[in-house]
Amino acid sequence: MSSLFEAIPFVENSLYERVILDISSQKYSIVDDFFSEDEVIALRHSLLLKYEEDAFKKSAIGNKANALVKKAVRGDIILWIDENVINSAEQLFFNKINDLKDYLNRTCFLGINQKEFHYAIYPKDTYYKRHLDTFQNDDRRKLSFVCYLNSEDWKPENGGELVLYLDGEDKTIYPFPGKVVIFESQELEHEVKPVNTQRLSITGWLKTR
Repeated sequence: MSSLFEAIPFVENSLYERVILDISSQKYSIVDDFFSEDEVIALRHSLLLKYEEDAFKKSAIGNKANALVKKAVRGDIILWIDENVINSAEQLFFNKINDLKDYLNRTCFLGINQKEFHYAIYPKDTYYKRHLDTFQNDDRRKLSFVCYLNSEDWKPENGGELVLYLDGEDKTIYPFPGKVVIFESQELEHEVKPVNTQRLSITGWLKTR
């Protein structure tokens, strides 16, 4: 693999470099322009279409080996995205995710070789209590990734903000459309505050084997 990377000319990506600097200095990065407005609209349309097809399921607590559904902890409904069976909007999404993954592996030697992503809908009055994105029996998740797909008229009073619990000061992030948040899965506890208007996103993880 190293010889393959050496054969590919390296071109520095200023956006990815900013993400790397943010994560190395504060364990998270917030990017407002990771996806274009048209890409966000296409992904939102894809999510809503599959929701209309009744493809979503209630979320669970834990990994596949130990999954429990607990409404008192989280209230979102999700649909896992299979990269082998995707539409054109999802293909654009994974093209960028894979490009970021390859860049991180080449510049930071993270050893990321797996990923998992799902659509997420938080209906009104739902939330996700404070937690870490890792499990006692599985610590492969290294970076958590959230892309918000809400409508263009989303307002702070709609709720559903993400809170990152940092040393000394918490960080509140409003889920405006197109905003992407990337953070260390094993380091930052976080929660989704109660939602007043249906909240849409893609959530996922970059993982080691």
